[in-house]
Amino acid sequence: MEAEKDLFGKCPYTTAQKVLSGKWSILILYHLEIKTMRFGELQRQLPDLTQSTLTKQLRALEEYGLIERKIYPQVPPKVEYSLSDIGIKYKKVLAELAIWGNEYIETLKDKIN
Repeated sequence: MEAEKDLFGKCPYTTAQKVLSGKWSILILYHLEIKTMRFGELQRQLPDLTQSTLTKQLRALEEYGLIERKIYPQVPPKVEYSLSDIGIKYKKVLAELAIWGNEYIETLKDKIN
């Protein structure tokens, strides 16, 4: 069997798992699906996320090509994050995750009652 690194870029499940491996990746992509955001806006939407972790997650998502970072030449610097073309295609996955997540929540409620 091939090692995981050998499957990256070949196996769709291994590739998706690697690209979305950050704990906050899905939530960051969800917020950027709604609108382009600056760092501080994202941080306010995700208050449990530290500044350093948000920075790390944004860099990883940018490296994998799911988001784009636009730097405006002004003082003070302005940086905006948005979904890339392939990130926009992830919207369908987010929609399906929401459906599944809501169904799972209902299942939990049924078990409690």
